[in-house]
Amino acid sequence: MASLNVLAVVCLGYVALLFLVAFLADRMASRGHSARWLRSPLVYTLSLSIYCTAWTFYGAVGYAARSGLEYITIYLGPTLVMIGWWWGLRKLVRIGRSQRVTSIADLLSARYGKSNLLAIGVTILAVIGTTPYISLQLQSITLSFAIFAEADPLRSVNETQTVFWVALGLAVFAILFGTRNLNANERHHGVVTAVALEAVVKLVSLLAVGIFVVWGIAGGLSQTLQRIDASSIGQWQVDGGRWAAITFLSAAAFVCLPRMFQVMVVENEDERHLRIAAWAFPLYLLLISIFVVPIAAIGLELLPQGSNPDLFVLTLPLAEGQQGLAVLSFIGGFSSATSMAIVAAMALSTMVSNHIVMPIWLRWQEVGASVSGDVRDVVLLARRLSIAGIMALGYLYYTISGGGAALAAIGLIAFAGVAQMLPSLVGGLFWRGATRAGALAGLTVGFAVWLYTMLLPALGGGVLPTHILAEGLFGIGWLKPHALFGIEGLDETVHAVLWSMLLNTGAFLIGSLATFPSPLERLQGAQFVDVFEHSSGPRGWLGSVAQAEDLMIMSQRILGAGEAQRFFQAELARQGGRGPLPEPTPAFLERLERELSASIGAAAAHAMVGQIVGGSSVSVQDLMAVADETAQILEYSSRLEMQSEELSRTARKLQETNEKLTQISQQKDAFLSQVSHELRTPMTSIRAFSEILRDADHLSATDHTRYAGIIHDEALRLTRLLNDLLDLSVLENGQVTLNFSAGRLGDVLDHAVATALADGSADLQVLRDDATDDLRLSTDLDRLSQVFINLIANAEKYCTAEQPQLRIVAQESGDWLFIDFIDNGAGIPPEYRTTIFEKFSRVSPERAGGAGLGLAICREIMQRLGGDVGYLAGQEGGAFRVSLSLRREIAA
Repeated sequence: MASLNVLAVVCLGYVALLFLVAFLADRMASRGHSARWLRSPLVYTLSLSIYCTAWTFYGAVGYAARSGLEYITIYLGPTLVMIGWWWGLRKLVRIGRSQRVTSIADLLSARYGKSNLLAIGVTILAVIGTTPYISLQLQSITLSFAIFAEADPLRSVNETQTVFWVALGLAVFAILFGTRNLNANERHHGVVTAVALEAVVKLVSLLAVGIFVVWGIAGGLSQTLQRIDASSIGQWQVDGGRWAAITFLSAAAFVCLPRMFQVMVVENEDERHLRIAAWAFPLYLLLISIFVVPIAAIGLELLPQGSNPDLFVLTLPLAEGQQGLAVLSFIGGFSSATSMAIVAAMALSTMVSNHIVMPIWLRWQEVGASVSGDVRDVVLLARRLSIAGIMALGYLYYTISGGGAALAAIGLIAFAGVAQMLPSLVGGLFWRGATRAGALAGLTVGFAVWLYTMLLPALGGGVLPTHILAEGLFGIGWLKPHALFGIEGLDETVHAVLWSMLLNTGAFLIGSLATFPSPLERLQGAQFVDVFEHSSGPRGWLGSVAQAEDLMIMSQRILGAGEAQRFFQAELARQGGRGPLPEPTPAFLERLERELSASIGAAAAHAMVGQIVGGSSVSVQDLMAVADETAQILEYSSRLEMQSEELSRTARKLQETNEKLTQISQQKDAFLSQVSHELRTPMTSIRAFSEILRDADHLSATDHTRYAGIIHDEALRLTRLLNDLLDLSVLENGQVTLNFSAGRLGDVLDHAVATALADGSADLQVLRDDATDDLRLSTDLDRLSQVFINLIANAEKYCTAEQPQLRIVAQESGDWLFIDFIDNGAGIPPEYRTTIFEKFSRVSPERAGGAGLGLAICREIMQRLGGDVGYLAGQEGGAFRVSLSLRREIAA
């Protein structure tokens, strides 16, 4: 039996081999002697096997033992993505190379207007989402050590200490070979080559165990199939919801996991490698999964009940006395775990340093980037500390969760976490209308729902109190982590994936539709969505204000002196110049920013170049694309504005019509009320005095005559009121018949004065100018006289002077004749001047003898005669002006 000491020696030897391979690959690449195989499609395809972690090596067998063929979903998602590489991955890789992105956070930041806030959010999500996955790798290595410790009676394993030392060793390896090159476009040949070697090791070891199980234990293929049919795995049970959810999660994780983005996009040497990987990687997945079911079925049959199915790959060879095969299997699992943890730590450290540490460091600097400290050292130190911190988080998660969960369950939690980047990523690649606000909203909502429904409940240990799990947050039933919005009965994984992705996508769409992208977002959107049509960068710089010396100093501090000098010399040769440094042209500045972005990220590179340059420009193609889009937006906005104005006009007309109808209704009510009152008063008097005459037997002749006179006067009053109402109604309805004739103004005035003062009791003195009496009129003289009579009678009634006088002044003005009636009384108070022409309007009811219809009738008559009557302000007493057109233009 292999002792733990032998196992430790084997591990150290294997790690030393990885160090040697990584060192030689880096050395060959640095000297420019890199063999063709370093940049071959084979190495690229094998590096994609970083997807196959300890979950795949150990957990897939345990998954099959627990859930049957559901483990296939873990391989089905990536296979579908690779089959559709032409529509998705090809575009993603092209954008990564053209934008020189260093991570998925860098890509999303570049797409949404170089937003570092968004990059920080993606980085935090990636770190938290990947932490359970790193814990899974540490747990798998610890469990495998524990299996060998059980077989070695002289040794025991302290799991916590084992996890600590494993995490420390992985951190050291990642720091040594993952932070040697700052420029992400100087590919990490050492790490990639080591990952490719590990891909071969884990494939060979798993195939070896599978072959041994099928032909060494089961006795052949047919016997193996019979045992599978006899086991619980042979029962074909498909949960459609889980299959769909996990297939989706595996496809999303294959694209969004930081380590997958690192090897698939950042480390890609040639876009054409995807053409080979599109069929080679699914073939690799088929080979590494082909013996999963046989191993699970035979393990369930032979091993004691209660054995951990995640470790059947180890325990079956040990149970059969195959120590060498068990060690080979251990090395395969060890390779799966270490490759994932190393590359994930590298990718996450790049994101943390570029998007969290560097912006903070730049903000702390009080001087410009060109004279700051050595940026290169700061970035490298930040990345190394980040790797150590990420490994520490994996160790912390293991200790908090207790390390007791199945490997597949931990993996699904990590998949669901990183899948929250998918809506913003897909939207950014294919929708120019996607905005930074929408991406931030989607990520925030999706992350919160995933955290609440999946991560916190899985941690255990009281992190999420049991009463919240049972009763919901704040005691609200529809906020239960596993039954959001009152929907119960769903599988926990399906439930978390459904709500997190649904709300994430909804928030992303709503946020994007509700906000307008900035100019830089729109330019970047054009570059991303139409990446195959754009060969240049998203925008260029105005170099006239830049100093080549400052740019050189800044580049040396980021790229290193040697690399910066080679870059500047190459640019000088490109320009054909003779000076010591190239001219800071827009094209040169654009290439410089791209070079810097490979080391410190697009957002930080843009900020540092902008700090020196201070201005930017865009390409003609970009401007034309944005101009076209702007023209469409303006045209659509113009149509909306016209429709809005038309609706506003219609609304105003409807409002005016409604106000008129309301006013007419109020006038009608007021009119009916006034008419009722005016009719009731004389009728009441007539009724009362007629009853007295009928019922009183001993009335004197004097009282009899007096009462009869009152009845007669009230009857006359009632008759006048009815006549006025009929007259006003006829005038308002346009049913009046006008009798036109010619005559003198003096004759009309004489008739009006004589009629208005016919009773002889009035002491009103009427003053006229005889010079205007001969003016000729052609109108309805009787109706005009009726107006004059009313005005003269009103002056006689309401003039308050001791010696009342009325001056009648006539004057011509063009085609108009104005006749003013001015008395020497107190006049009409200002507050009544706008209402005296309304029906039943009386200024002094105690002095009025009529119903208040006279002036209303006058206005209607004058408007029918083509003129008007109104109050004449500015006089000493009451004054009215009658306006009459000398042309015969009569209103209909």
